[in-house]
Amino acid sequence: MRLKKGDTVVVIAGKDKGKEGKILSVDRKNNRVMVEGVSMAKKHTKPNAANQQGGIIHQEAAIHASNVMLVYKGKPTRVGIKVEKEERNGRMKNVRYRIAKSTGEIID
Repeated sequence: MRLKKGDTVVVIAGKDKGKEGKILSVDRKNNRVMVEGVSMAKKHTKPNAANQQGGIIHQEAAIHASNVMLVYKGKPTRVGIKVEKEERNGRMKNVRYRIAKSTGEIID
């Protein structure tokens, strides 16, 4: 998966298509992400020490990573990986960079 926590993404498929938000968490095993304000679900909670009242709360549900696209410089783009050899501490190491497919620029 080429998405990270904190990335800004736009939803490209599903009921929340077109919505934009930050990634709150990434589940690499199931290939799912939780995006801020997207795919809101109701959860029924019992009263407890943290929530004395209990009741129904709204929270984000995970969506499949294939349904979101990274936003880079205001436009949605696919993400690629570029591997370069760099010298670190006198040794050659492979360094991975995420690149925006639309422009070819290094994201981080």
